[in-house]
Amino acid sequence: MPEQTPGFGTARPTLEAVAARAGVSRATVSRVVNGGAGVRASLVEKVHQAVDELGYVPNHAARTLVTRRNGAIAVIVAEPEFRIFSDPFFAQQIRGISRELTAHDSQLVLLWVEGPGDYERIARYVGGGHVDGVLAFSLHDHDELPAIIARTKVPAVFGGRPGGPGPAGATAAPAVPYVDCDNRGGAREAVRHLVATGRSSIAHIAGPPDQTSALDRADGYRDALPAGGSELIGVGDFTEESGARAMAELLERRPDVDAVFAANDLMAAGALATLRERGLRVPEDVAVVGFDDMASVVERIDPPLTTVRQDVEEMGRLMVRLLMRLLGERGSGAPAPESVITSTVLVRRDTA
Repeated sequence: MPEQTPGFGTARPTLEAVAARAGVSRATVSRVVNGGAGVRASLVEKVHQAVDELGYVPNHAARTLVTRRNGAIAVIVAEPEFRIFSDPFFAQQIRGISRELTAHDSQLVLLWVEGPGDYERIARYVGGGHVDGVLAFSLHDHDELPAIIARTKVPAVFGGRPGGPGPAGATAAPAVPYVDCDNRGGAREAVRHLVATGRSSIAHIAGPPDQTSALDRADGYRDALPAGGSELIGVGDFTEESGARAMAELLERRPDVDAVFAANDLMAAGALATLRERGLRVPEDVAVVGFDDMASVVERIDPPLTTVRQDVEEMGRLMVRLLMRLLGERGSGAPAPESVITSTVLVRRDTA
């Protein structure tokens, strides 16, 4: 009678059962299922065949003891839940992280910061030996996460250049490697494009001043317009609603605005909505440039948005690759991998 596939209420096949079916030792089976080396190809094939026939599933706790790995990576987003699931930037970055982790046979564990009480929960979880490493992004100045991660001694990679105390976010080079794009250079190129098209009163809708990406993009704006006054700068929080409000405030202060560079596409979409409400034509009366090139935002904007493209999904993949290098070199004394700054490109469409 053929052996039944294990199911609900049946005993799980053991390592010993696989060894008996394959005709090898228990130690050989353990090395094969845990990815060890030194087993002949013919025996590896026999073990895999026995595993498939019996429906054997490795015991996670036992595998962890052998490999000293959990096969799980914590992805920590320093934002509340509603931001994570409403901003396409986060979806795109997490998609890149997830796809690369899958390629490395690792599981993604998503954590976020809803309020101050979540820091203790995250510290307990990360420090409790549940994950092999941490990927953290959307960090803010004075954020507790970098210190928490450092205390756990779990290898980590940051998404975005970490900030520091003080309004400028300036700090010494971080010990933790990070992946970021050329925020300042991309912003500079966007504003220079507006200048080249003959715009003379160019405003900027900046992101939150406690995030380095927003600060770097504001610096790029100032690089291109060193004489620009503070009355031409509005501040948002990377949401569409904040872009609409900032655009309205800018028009109140400076009705002569003929161009605006928004620090992300969502705020650019909000600015366009305000301009439309005021009866101003884009780009004839006011030109608009965004940052990110998020397809889900750009595709619904009319006219099509001129914006700065950064490859967010690839940045997520790069974060995983850096972390895997850290995990592979842990304890070897090798220096931490260097941080990565990816390039940006201005995508010219119809708003500028």
